[in-house]
Amino acid sequence: MQVDIPDPEFTSSERARANFRLAFKIALTWVAALWLIEFINGALGLELAHFGVRPREFAGLPGIVLAPLLHGGLPHLAANSLPLLVLGTGMLYLYPNAALKVLPAVYLGPGIAVWLFAGSGSIHIGSSGLVYGMLGYVFVAGVIRRDRRAIAASLLVCFLYGSMLWGVLPLQSGISWETHLAAALIGLALAIAFRHRDVPPRKRYSWEDDPQQHDEPEVPS
Repeated sequence: MQVDIPDPEFTSSERARANFRLAFKIALTWVAALWLIEFINGALGLELAHFGVRPREFAGLPGIVLAPLLHGGLPHLAANSLPLLVLGTGMLYLYPNAALKVLPAVYLGPGIAVWLFAGSGSIHIGSSGLVYGMLGYVFVAGVIRRDRRAIAASLLVCFLYGSMLWGVLPLQSGISWETHLAAALIGLALAIAFRHRDVPPRKRYSWEDDPQQHDEPEVPS
């Protein structure tokens, strides 16, 4: 497979570095907000987990919006925090245009799918839908685009979170595998749909711009 090398003037520019810092700050702010919500929930005993997604119950509809903000305790939130920070930074930095549509889709889409199709009698909470949605998008988009930055991001994600693949299967009780599976499929589909967005300019070599390099060689008669 041919790997395209992005133009260094694009990827190493001050603007690119500023965009990376901004992406990191946004992702960090989101994670910090989740921790603030969890601390307030614990300190005041609000039991916000009751506002999660309840499949096919009218009272569970608000969970489509609220569930990604809620967690079942500090260990649950801690498990999601680093993936959210890494994937959120990569998503916003590498795919800023697509992120405007991908992030709302992987935020709301899994909750809708769970409300419609998951087994009844359970409450689904947590931001793992965002994690799996971004994971699916970053990995597939990196392969499709064939540029070194995206491929490196994909390999990093696979190395750090390869074990998460088991989370889309109903192997462990208490884990919302329906959320994980729906989010991963949404991320994968959007990566294919938006494959022409956020493609960095390719590095060009001097011989590519030299018309003499493309002349037909003279053949003596």
